[in-house]
Amino acid sequence: MTPPSQPQLSARMIQNFTGQSNLEWHWGYAYRVVPCQSDPGSCAYLDVVYSAHDRGMLYTGILWATILGILLVWGVLRRLGASGGNVSKYEMPLEEEKGPLLTGEEVVTKPRSVGRFTRAMRAVGATGRRYFLSSRGVVKPVFGQVTRLQVLILLVLVGYLTIWTFVGIVYGKWITPIKGQPEHVKNTRTSLGPWADRIGVLAYALTPLSILLASRESILSLITGVPYTSFMFLHRWTGHIILVQSILHTIGWVIVEARLYRPHPDVWNAFIAQTYARWGVVALVLLVLLWVGALQWTIRRTGYEFFRKAHYVLAMVYIGAVIGHWKNLQCFLVPGLVLWFVDRGARLVRTALLHYGYIPSQGRVGFAAAQAEMKFWRDEKHGDVVRLDFAHPQRAWKVGQHFFLCFTEGSIWQSHPFTPLSWPVEDGKGTVTHSYILRAKGGETKKLAKIVQDKLAGALSEKAVIPTTPVILQGPYGESIVEGVTPDVNVLCIAGGTGITYVLPLLIDLLRDRNMNPARKVELVWAMKRSEDVEWVEPEMEELRRLGAVHGLMVRIFVTDDDDDTAKGAVSATGCRGESSQEDDDSIKRAPRASAQRASSTARGRPDVTTVVKDFVEGVAQGSTRVFGSGPPGMIGELRNVVADCNSGSKVWKGEDRFDVRLVCDDRLEW
Repeated sequence: MTPPSQPQLSARMIQNFTGQSNLEWHWGYAYRVVPCQSDPGSCAYLDVVYSAHDRGMLYTGILWATILGILLVWGVLRRLGASGGNVSKYEMPLEEEKGPLLTGEEVVTKPRSVGRFTRAMRAVGATGRRYFLSSRGVVKPVFGQVTRLQVLILLVLVGYLTIWTFVGIVYGKWITPIKGQPEHVKNTRTSLGPWADRIGVLAYALTPLSILLASRESILSLITGVPYTSFMFLHRWTGHIILVQSILHTIGWVIVEARLYRPHPDVWNAFIAQTYARWGVVALVLLVLLWVGALQWTIRRTGYEFFRKAHYVLAMVYIGAVIGHWKNLQCFLVPGLVLWFVDRGARLVRTALLHYGYIPSQGRVGFAAAQAEMKFWRDEKHGDVVRLDFAHPQRAWKVGQHFFLCFTEGSIWQSHPFTPLSWPVEDGKGTVTHSYILRAKGGETKKLAKIVQDKLAGALSEKAVIPTTPVILQGPYGESIVEGVTPDVNVLCIAGGTGITYVLPLLIDLLRDRNMNPARKVELVWAMKRSEDVEWVEPEMEELRRLGAVHGLMVRIFVTDDDDDTAKGAVSATGCRGESSQEDDDSIKRAPRASAQRASSTARGRPDVTTVVKDFVEGVAQGSTRVFGSGPPGMIGELRNVVADCNSGSKVWKGEDRFDVRLVCDDRLEW
């Protein structure tokens, strides 16, 4: 390796590099002149500086080795579980396999025996969910609607970093003479400098982790199967940690250069005039701006799109500034940049693969947006509602995944996540039907609603065909929510308002399964604002009723806000991040609670989620239970608590599978 320039080294360190050729390399730090030619105190101080830095680099390696090791074990166990979990617990008799899709006859099933190891793993999982799925005890104003497990992981990370921040440093103080100064003017050298360097190195090492946690094209999701949205909590808190580390690093060196080193203020003036110090100041200012811009208070006032774009720009400039501050540690920053560009590049490739192909209407190959037919419901109280329907040539996505939609007639620079309410299946021509529901609360959805209104007005006056709008897709994102739902698993779906789009495809997929277990219990509970809300999913609900009549599906609808006729035909929005969640939550909270009923019905008031889940689990005859939930954050938090209470590892070990209860929820609204 070519040694750095002598002016850079002499300006940074207390060594004399003039005429010295015996330089000792240290990864991520300045070269050291050996043997030391300074006074004994300065030499002892340099020993501490370099040994502390070398140990710090070792600790960052251990940190990343630990992270990669956990991911490796997780990925291997997931693959092993997937290979063994594809076998149904129930066997279908051979003569039934050739039968029709839907019949009125019961299907005879034969349960498989469960080994002790499998039962032990299920018992451990149930115990873990009982204690870590709940959000009780979590300080919600600080952490938000998260589980104990997420907070525990954060605390483990903080504790891990705290240990590496302080260990491996020799703490002491050295009073050293200053060349050219009177004898009474001396420097005070302490371990504050090495400690400040250590915490700065850890901040550099966390930067690629922060980017990895925020990636939509998530490598972490590919390995673990956990949706990318679940990592956003750790991404935010990793940013908080980096900010604290950077502030402490800065305070440490300000004390050293402005207070401990003499003469004042000459040392400080010379220090702050150096290029690397100025870049450090710039980096800290950018980091503070990133942090302020990511606060919910700021996002609510500037808008999510402004936050997203400003966050990208500031993050890239920040990485450039920290490289300018200390380029010897760019080994941590270059991978972060690579991850960021790979994420953006993969998004472009996804979009191109979905939209680039043969265009029949134009007789050429090129890029073409999907043309979505639009339906409109006027709702002045809660926001107008739009339904989009279109067929697109592509492979079918997995149930539970979502797409980012860009409405080009509004802006090509914005896209929002929506969950398709249609069942993903290819027709004979290789196309898949997409259906989406969105509520016009503001921003792009408000623009789209205005476009729909104008087009519908023109269509009515001219008796034209159903109006359309171009849509560009990006995705699919997320994981399959039917993975592991074997025929012995009982299913309870609870949707709050807009969350119906998340569970409808799941129910249709389960009820269309030829291997449906007649003993399986399946139930849908849907809390909506108005009874008219079923109109925008009427085709899907009709199919659900038809399939449910054969398989004994129980459907219970609760109307929470139907006290006036000012919003006839009003509906709820689909799962667009941040849109309508708070209003849905407030509406449910204001409504009176209705007692759970044990037959398909419609009731007024808010469903008691706790009672619904407990009654469902108590009524299970055999098998485990999986609860699927989608709705406002308050409802998701309540579901986590009650599902945690329903789990019992000891009872699962004794063979009572109904106490093995899992929760699958759409948590995109939590970011």
